[in-house]
Amino acid sequence: MTAPVRIPFPVVDEVSRHCLQEAEPETVHIEVHLAGPFDHARLRKAFLEALHRHPRILMREARGPWYRRQYEWELTPEPDVEVVTFAPPGPRALHDARTRALTDAPPLSMSPPIRLDVVDSVLLLTINHTALDGPACLRVLATAAELYGGRDNSPAAPPTRPAEPRQDVPDTPATWSPPARVAHGTPEPSPGNGLLVTELPLPHRPKGSPYTVNDQLMVTTALTIAHWNREHGARPRPLRITMPVDDRPRDTTMPIGNGTRLVEVPYAPRELDVTDMPALLRRTAERTRALKALPRPQLGHGAALLTAPWAPVTARAALTRTLRRAAAPWTSTTLLSNIGRIPYPLDFGDEAGRAHAVWFSAPARMPRGLTVTTASTAGRLHLALRWSKALLSHGDGAHLRDLFEHYLHTTEVSP
Repeated sequence: MTAPVRIPFPVVDEVSRHCLQEAEPETVHIEVHLAGPFDHARLRKAFLEALHRHPRILMREARGPWYRRQYEWELTPEPDVEVVTFAPPGPRALHDARTRALTDAPPLSMSPPIRLDVVDSVLLLTINHTALDGPACLRVLATAAELYGGRDNSPAAPPTRPAEPRQDVPDTPATWSPPARVAHGTPEPSPGNGLLVTELPLPHRPKGSPYTVNDQLMVTTALTIAHWNREHGARPRPLRITMPVDDRPRDTTMPIGNGTRLVEVPYAPRELDVTDMPALLRRTAERTRALKALPRPQLGHGAALLTAPWAPVTARAALTRTLRRAAAPWTSTTLLSNIGRIPYPLDFGDEAGRAHAVWFSAPARMPRGLTVTTASTAGRLHLALRWSKALLSHGDGAHLRDLFEHYLHTTEVSP
């Protein structure tokens, strides 16, 4: 019998594994809304075949002694669990599936560490973020759509933009002091994350603008948090917004796993001036463009050093958790993950049809306590706000959504 293939944990996976918490599970949720119902047996078969087409997703954490120097993924020929479940219909079925996506992470010990809940004409995919990220699992879902519906689900060509020369980050505020935190609203007594999803018009952007929709979303996020903090009496401090950057291809060669690298976009309090929106958008575009062009390890150079196998994983895990607690005041203010235009049709054939809405949400553990995730489908912007209940309540989330919608509109400026 051939021994299973083992793959050492990449840096992102290992750091996440060291810092797992039961109270706030590291899950990513993807929610796909379609026009019609599914044939249960056919969908289950198509999704299973999609897993085999992307075998790197069929993995579990390999067992090992306490003194092992690294964690390893063990690839499996078949799933260990039934991945696809069909929820009985009911007025709270989708709400309950969303809640489960925030509170119940698929275990790393069972292959694959994902779960697909089907609620009427909604697919709700829950991912253990220690193993995988949203764009990789969306690729698998696109393969399942093609197998189920028999239609081409190849990715659309990315938008063409003129090549930019490599440049240093321009006009960047100093980052020697800890950034602003999202001010506390009305925390809830129960642990975990809360979630709010909404659909908004895509912001208008004049043709030939020097900024992208992503830059408009970055400015909107910064202005929203600055407004929220003013309302709650927080002293003005610099903002730092983490932005994932994903350079992977979107076709079937896309590497499956955690493939994004993180950069931080800074703002000084004086820069968040809505009276000169063109300047704010232009400055943001210069920063995001330069940061994307800079070569950088996924979590920076320090994380690579922490995950080198110089000591057993148990010792390095304790050190990583200690350093993470010590660095908490310097953690960025929030995370904005803009998936952008969904590249796949997600066409499941005549009955289920094409996706008309796709939401993602990223974990919102303290000290950030709030993440903003956006994607666009069918000409609409799909926004998910996710927060730690130790920081905010659902009412707070609704107010932040209203602020976001207001400031998104303010970014629609003439050249």
